[in-house]
Amino acid sequence: MFERVLIANRGEIALRIQRACHQLGLKTVMVYSQGDAGAAYLAHADQALCIGPAAPGQSYLDRNAILYAAQASGAQAVHPGYGFLSENAAFSQAVSDAGLAFIGPNAACIRRMGDKVAAKQAMREAGVPCVPGPQGALPEDRELIEGAAAEIGYPVIIKAAGGGGGRGMRVVHSADELLQAVSVTREEARRAFGNPELYMEKFLGHPRHVEIQVLCDSHGNGVWLGSRDCSLQRRHQKVLEEAPAPGIDPAALAKVGQRCVDACHLIGYQGVGTFEFLYEDGEFYFIEMNTRLQVEHPVTEMTTGIDIVEQQLRVAMGEPLALRQADILTQGHALECRINAEHPATFIPTPGSVTRWDLPGGLGVRVDTHVVAGYKVPPYYDSMIAKVITHGATREQAMARMRTALAQFHVEGVSTNLPLHRQILQDPAFTAGAVDIHHLERWLSSRQAGN
Repeated sequence: MFERVLIANRGEIALRIQRACHQLGLKTVMVYSQGDAGAAYLAHADQALCIGPAAPGQSYLDRNAILYAAQASGAQAVHPGYGFLSENAAFSQAVSDAGLAFIGPNAACIRRMGDKVAAKQAMREAGVPCVPGPQGALPEDRELIEGAAAEIGYPVIIKAAGGGGGRGMRVVHSADELLQAVSVTREEARRAFGNPELYMEKFLGHPRHVEIQVLCDSHGNGVWLGSRDCSLQRRHQKVLEEAPAPGIDPAALAKVGQRCVDACHLIGYQGVGTFEFLYEDGEFYFIEMNTRLQVEHPVTEMTTGIDIVEQQLRVAMGEPLALRQADILTQGHALECRINAEHPATFIPTPGSVTRWDLPGGLGVRVDTHVVAGYKVPPYYDSMIAKVITHGATREQAMARMRTALAQFHVEGVSTNLPLHRQILQDPAFTAGAVDIHHLERWLSSRQAGN
């Protein structure tokens, strides 16, 4: 049990966690960098402590600074949010070694799932379907590499075992490109992740990105909370998400959802997590597990009625899950648009002062944001400034509500990608549902070619 939580993050997710803590009667300690000094959401915390300069490496990524703040404030638990140190096994271990509760899985689970080779091995043991490819890491021997690719069949994709966020991967279309691609990717992995280990998979041509949200306690209970479709991506970064994933057989979904819960039991997973799959031709292929809260968790909350952050806190306090799988019902449909302070065509970030901030509202409309009029968007961090979430009885109603919400959301002082989202909601292919992960980039390219 704990009574005071340090929130080791910033922006909208820090405020989201803070609200959940207060609803449970928990006190909050908010840490902030000099770049976030004066942010309105800090005033809602029971205590706010500056932990360093604006640069993330000297503040939000500084494990020692955060631990010192936790100990000085009397916090008994640390919630990492997403990004920054949320999937850092060393940070999870350091929090535990300091006698504090880490609101997330233990370091061993984070480390195992962070290594894509080890993660795939665990998933195969649990019966979770994986992308075709060799079970272990890619060998150094040139002939063995060529043999593995030939067995899978081209095209293949080379990935860094320690990679993530779209980094450390390369598609290979023929044998002539293979060894050079492996060499370059291995060196990139060594430099970016400190781990040169690679693995190889079949490259799927037109998959969708489908996720399964799980929630597990420390008493052997676990549930999966429906599906999400996150296929609208640009450079492997999600732009718009929805729940449930449209057009997938419920029986197939239930089967893979239960396999995800089984996998959690196998590795001793506790807390919330997300299994990410490529979905093509009616088949699921595991790609990775995110051992943290996801940016897109609100669409699952809207369709299940379950406060995921509250459940995360309760599980971390040692409470057994009050939910059973039979209690989980998906009702209606939800969409989430990530609103960034960036140019809608070039995607260049646009930090600056927000002079107008008119939020939408109405039935089925939720906006998660830390921004208020007068807020200065700093240049040091991710450019996301809000998430607009809509819920409706049907996908069509959720989209209609999103179109209205986007039309009524007005921002001045900084450019945003609101115009892009308004255009996406008019795209016939998206509105029909079930576009693949390459759709948005094809759509953007065709628009640029037409200008």
